[in-house]
Amino acid sequence: MIHIIKAEKRHFSDYGWLQTYWLFSFSNYYDAANVSHGALRVFNDDVVQPQTGFAKHPHEEMEIISVILHGEMTHRDTMGNTAVIRQHDVQRMTAGTGLYHSEWNESSEPVGFFQIWIQPDTHGLVPSYDQKSYLPEHWKNKLFLLAANRGEKATVSLNTDAAIYRSDLDAGRVVQYCPMNGRQVFIYLVNGSVLINGSMVAARDQARIRDENKLTIRAETAADFILVDAAGGKVETL
Repeated sequence: MIHIIKAEKRHFSDYGWLQTYWLFSFSNYYDAANVSHGALRVFNDDVVQPQTGFAKHPHEEMEIISVILHGEMTHRDTMGNTAVIRQHDVQRMTAGTGLYHSEWNESSEPVGFFQIWIQPDTHGLVPSYDQKSYLPEHWKNKLFLLAANRGEKATVSLNTDAAIYRSDLDAGRVVQYCPMNGRQVFIYLVNGSVLINGSMVAARDQARIRDENKLTIRAETAADFILVDAAGGKVETL
């Protein structure tokens, strides 16, 4: 089953310093029918204005992943990490037993990023941090693994059974993805348009997928997208 949710159905909030689309229930937005998709609990599409950001705040028992689309953001946490996260970087923070962190745009330009929360399959983990820098050619015309729990040194490590991919396809190009049985897949279009098993998905639309053994993703126009799978799967490029 492939359930398409159009871009205009996302919950939008404008705080002046932050413009954000919440794809699932978050903060003061609550919809009992829209809390999660499997282990995927949060997917926020954020833009933070210059010299503003998220002040120091707590997290626990969550895998938190940030994918930077443009600009940069400074991260600080109570584990002692201070890092600048730039365009195309991916960051993972395992909140585990608890930590505090802040995210601040210290630059002169807005920063756009996706924040993804995945519910962990193991509780009580020691908080930890990982970050990798990538280049757009890594995901050009293929599904590229950004983050997973597979022990691959070139990939951001996750401490839960999940995988996050990115792909930038030229018009007409096709990739296939075979989810593990019983797992749920989430696809979010950064831009462009694709057909997923014949279902049209356009920019900033989302596809929530379950009970599909094989996904054929064809770019109708040049298209950039994120794919989240709580169980990983087999990737094949045509």
